Amino acid sequence: MVQYFKHALGDAGKVYAGNSEYTATLQEADGYVITPMIYNPKYIDFLLEYCKEKKVDAVISLFDVDLTKLSDNAQRFEEIGVKLIVSGPTAIHICNDKWMMAKWFERIGIAHPKTYLEYEEAIKAVADGEISFPLFVKPRWGMGSIGVYKVENEEELNVLYKKVKKTCMETYLKYESEGDSDRCVLIQEMIRGTEYGMNVLNDLEANYVTHAVIRKESMRAGETDIAITQPTQPFDALAKSLSENLRHIGNLDVDIIITPNGDMYVIELNARFGGQYPFVHNAGADYPQQIVNWLQGKPTDFACLTPAVGVKSCKELTIHRMDW
Repeated sequence: MVQYFKHALGDAGKVYAGNSEYTATLQEADGYVITPMIYNPKYIDFLLEYCKEKKVDAVISLFDVDLTKLSDNAQRFEEIGVKLIVSGPTAIHICNDKWMMAKWFERIGIAHPKTYLEYEEAIKAVADGEISFPLFVKPRWGMGSIGVYKVENEEELNVLYKKVKKTCMETYLKYESEGDSDRCVLIQEMIRGTEYGMNVLNDLEANYVTHAVIRKESMRAGETDIAITQPTQPFDALAKSLSENLRHIGNLDVDIIITPNGDMYVIELNARFGGQYPFVHNAGADYPQQIVNWLQGKPTDFACLTPAVGVKSCKELTIHRMDW
């Protein structure tokens, strides 16, 4: 993403990266800073001062925990003339809290897996025939496929439910899970079918602009590994409904499963660029360029937002020398 934004800016600006540890991404940027941890009380003040020092015009985040902190402090950034390309608090909370997301899907009429917040309710649903094994057990505020398990029977569910709760308290998931530690684990129906990814782009005023779709061919460690770009028409109504109801800003990363009989289920929402965007970019779209154009007061250019259909791409692992 740093490379994409650097290309979009050309000689007209710089891209700075911030992180809590040294990574290859920091070397790719024009400059970097090691920030305090996101939940450090000094985190926002530190970012504000860094923005002033580097004359930063806009801030964008790729990390779910960071989105909440930034969104809650949007006014402070606006006061110093910095545009936060981050959705409002309501949209962020819907995307980060998978229980809130499930209830939101119900309200706006979007199909999604049956989801249970209480262990006993899930067991009763199995007994009543509402759902059946296998099921998924996962963190309510989950990221990066941490603590996600497929369970085949009640014995596995009992063990892994407790394990996921422990995982929530021992990883960075604790920062949001601690707010409701007794109800930080979800049990979810498993939907079988073909997996798709969709990137729904809203402008900086949260208005729908476009969407792009990939079919996932292979996954690795929770990330899309191989994918092929798809026609958008079957997903038009869903994309516009998500956009208009969520009112997110910038990119919305959407996971979808279509069952063998054609039913479409939304599995996940992330109010940011996700791991599936590069497949769209590699097929000719350029969302970062459009975001830069908007920041510069230029109009929407659909020529840079439409990927070619049928482009198959794969990710690769690379090794970077770290000269520090």
